[in-house]
Amino acid sequence: MKSSLRQTATPQHRSRPRGNNRPHPKTPSSGQHPRRRFLTLAAGAAVLPATSRIAIGQDYPSRPLTIIVPFAAGGPADVVARVVAERMRRTLGKPIIVENIGGADGNIGVGRAARARPDGYTIEFGDQSSHVLNGALYSLPYDLLKDFVPVAPLVSIPRILFARKTIPANDLRELIGWLKANPNNASAAVSSAGYRLLMALFQKETGTRFALVPYRGLAPAMQDLVAEHIDMALGSAPELSLMRLGIINAYAVAGDTRLAQAPNIPTFRELGLPTLSFPGWFGLFAPKGTTSDIIRKLNAAAVEAIADPAVRSRLIDIGVEVFPRARQTPEALGALVKADAEKWWPIIKEFGIKAE
Repeated sequence: MKSSLRQTATPQHRSRPRGNNRPHPKTPSSGQHPRRRFLTLAAGAAVLPATSRIAIGQDYPSRPLTIIVPFAAGGPADVVARVVAERMRRTLGKPIIVENIGGADGNIGVGRAARARPDGYTIEFGDQSSHVLNGALYSLPYDLLKDFVPVAPLVSIPRILFARKTIPANDLRELIGWLKANPNNASAAVSSAGYRLLMALFQKETGTRFALVPYRGLAPAMQDLVAEHIDMALGSAPELSLMRLGIINAYAVAGDTRLAQAPNIPTFRELGLPTLSFPGWFGLFAPKGTTSDIIRKLNAAAVEAIADPAVRSRLIDIGVEVFPRARQTPEALGALVKADAEKWWPIIKEFGIKAE
């Protein structure tokens, strides 16, 4: 092509009459050689994607966002997500839609988030179960450690062991005795991998046997507990209101300390079961490939949200604890996910805990 251009241009140039000032028909009006002009345009086109990404990050957000909650509506994850999202909306200046996509211990919703465009308009409200424990319980079409970018750790949430009111047990020791006297006749709801792990460890540590019944979320599990369709369930602080009304009983807290809302309920550690003392947590994640500028803006909005006194008051009422400010960074959430995976994946394998 290069030699062809040369052969065509030369005769035309020689045959041009003297004094004719018309532009050469093969010469660009800019005065550039065709090949040089082509290279200039190609170089400009090559930088367009990077320039576009920078512009997108600077203009973000320019339209509504969606936060995927991979659990059923009405549970603690859903409630916390909506409280935080409403305050983030004020900071980002755009509506935030909370979308509940439950099922498969959260894997359906997390999978949807993993496949979302990494443009910051679809993020996910994940927890210890959906972003750590499921990696050891399921064969997933995505990598929990590589296919998500941490945005911000938000709150930790202690789990509480509840049971139906009519079980003849006044404390955990009597509950364990009743379970041993009725092997394989009792049932416990599990609405996430964290609850499944805790219930499975409870059986291993106490020598009890009972059925683990899967639920799409904590709200329907607690409804069945109140209706006495199941015998036990792990819940959180909001369900303490049912205990105060005398509808269900509470036996132990899976955390390091007793709850301020119910100081009379001992921890598993106090009762000689330290393995069962691990709280859950909630955090925000974005799909892999989301730019650091967008992550920074999302993190700033989340941090501002949980620092708001009205939001904090609401979170305290829900029974969750906000992470200290120094631990509200994307790096802190990434470290938390990694540490939990290193701790719990081997335990799940050692105890032979399976998804159902």
